[in-house]
This record gives sequence, C-alpha cells and structure tokens, in this order.
Amino acid sequence: MTADEIEQLFTRSDGRYAFARWGRPVAPVVFGVEDETLRTVKGAIEAVARLTGRDVAETDPELGANFMVFFCRDWAELPGVPNLDRLIPDLGALVPRLEQADANQYRVFRFDERGAIRACFVFLRMDAHLSEMPAETLALSQVVQSALLWSDTAFRDRSPLAVTAGGATILRPEIGALVQAAYDPVMPDAADDPAHALRLAPRVERLR
Repeated sequence: MTADEIEQLFTRSDGRYAFARWGRPVAPVVFGVEDETLRTVKGAIEAVARLTGRDVAETDPELGANFMVFFCRDWAELPGVPNLDRLIPDLGALVPRLEQADANQYRVFRFDERGAIRACFVFLRMDAHLSEMPAETLALSQVVQSALLWSDTAFRDRSPLAVTAGGATILRPEIGALVQAAYDPVMPDAADDPAHALRLAPRVERLR
C-alpha cells in the first residue's frame, strides 16, 4: 500500500485530509439485536481492538458507553429511542434526510480536545441488502469503519473485507496492517496534513 493510496483513504470528498483514531478504551453497547448477534458484534469489536491495542472497557467514565450500535428496521424508529436526541442533537432533521437518501447506514463521530475519537454512534437500517449479509461480515465491516476516521469515500468501491479460500471473512491484509500502523504509539491521535500518510506507509509495509 503506497503513501498515495493511504492518503486517499483519509481524504474526504471535499479534498480535506482528516485522520483520527480512538484516544481511549472502547466501551460498546449494542441495541436492537438478539443475544447471538450481540455476541458476534462484540467479537468483532474485540478482534479489531487487538489490532489497535486499545482496551475494550465495560464503561467509559465520561459517557458510560462511547461506541453505540443501533439496529432498526425503519429510520422512523430512531426518534422513539429514549434520550437519543441528546446524543444526536439534529436527530429530527437527520431522519428525513436518511429516508430521502434511502440510506441503510449512518455513522457519527465525536472528538476530544486533541482531535482523537471519543465516541462513535452507528445506525443500521436492516434493509434487504444488509439483511442478506452474514452477521459476521456486517459486524466486522462496521467495526473496522469505526476504528478510524476514514474518508467518506474510502470503501465506496471496495470493501475493507476479503473472503479466504476456506470461506472465512477477514480484514483485507493491507487494511489490517494500516489499522495497526495507525495506532503505533508514536503516531498522532489526529492529523490534517497529508504528510501523515507518508509516515504510515513504511509502517504498513513492515507489518505486511
């Protein structure tokens, strides 16, 4: 993976380079699924946490839970979730936008004073496409896309996942190496200079 390829993964559609990683342990909570799917999502969180070196905690001292995943059948269900409007202040305007776009997923990040990720909220509308996906694939895809602040176009044309010859779903090796490199302790929690990608590239190469 070249520095240019890495740069594109963190360059937003408006041309800005914007990178951020979690600056604290992840304290997850999942809503709207049965216990079996809950275990699958938490397994994906633990797998990605091993790459990042960030702990998975029971609670966040500031927020209680800082990584929330909401499964729903219809976006109209969201306003009925107690206190969700406190977490997503523009919820009333957001729901019509999601309905109009026929979106099936939406992700919101919150950042601390250093620019590191302090919270992430993932919303999944289980339409026909998402419902057909194996739970393991859906969970791993969503967790890895929440591990870093990727570009809004990063995985538009190619998934971060791959399928092995044995049929197992895994992170593409270069994406796994990139996530691991991004959490190198000497690297910053946030960056807005494309030169950051030049620092990541040799680290990714060493991990491949």
